[in-house]
Amino acid sequence: MTITKEDELTGLQEIGRIVANTLQSMAKAMEPGITTRELDAIGRDLLAQEGAVSAPEATYDFPGATCISVNEEIAHGIPGDRVLVRGDLVNIDVSASKHGYFADTGATFRFGPVRPAQDRLCRDGKRAMQVGIAQVGSGKPLAGIGNAIGRFAAQRGYTLIRNLASHGVGKALHEYPEEIATWPTRRDKRRIDKGLVLTVEPFLSTGGLWATEGTDGWTLYAEPPAPVVQFEHTVVATERGAIIVTLPG
Repeated sequence: MTITKEDELTGLQEIGRIVANTLQSMAKAMEPGITTRELDAIGRDLLAQEGAVSAPEATYDFPGATCISVNEEIAHGIPGDRVLVRGDLVNIDVSASKHGYFADTGATFRFGPVRPAQDRLCRDGKRAMQVGIAQVGSGKPLAGIGNAIGRFAAQRGYTLIRNLASHGVGKALHEYPEEIATWPTRRDKRRIDKGLVLTVEPFLSTGGLWATEGTDGWTLYAEPPAPVVQFEHTVVATERGAIIVTLPG
């Protein structure tokens, strides 16, 4: 989606606020013994209260309102009977639509104390997203996002999952540009149009390079196996940089 009118930005910001608030409320609801299904139900209720519709359910018939991935699961985790325990890394991904506008956000949360290396990975995962967002602006190279994230990761000894990309969003969950690398690439010569709506969502790891699908047909795991974190915002490209629309409020 490319925004050309103020009311389009207003509609996008509304659903952006809804998914951001839902994400934060789900994180605050985590407690020992809660299952990912129960946590997903909280998210479902919050979206419904705001008149929003789960995007993965509506678009792909995903078996949950949100994606919840724990520890070795790095993305698209199906909410179910898994019980959260202290020390888990829990990734929550919330995407939804309202009045025809879509927004997508996600974050990895430390549930209670985690090992120092995982704590550092989470902090740097959020920084990697911010590094990518800083490269968003009208006329800038689309590949600049992944190139900047790649430099950040390499300097700190991390790897990036190279088959889970950022994407266009706005009038659908996934739209042009369908794949935006969050890793270094030289082949992409595209430029960012003014008003382009996209996600920035690097998957930072301590050794993982690829995402592989599990037996349930949805859940993704790192190959080689290693801890992975993901942080994601939906942003709009302007002449002055990025407007982040998935902020709580």
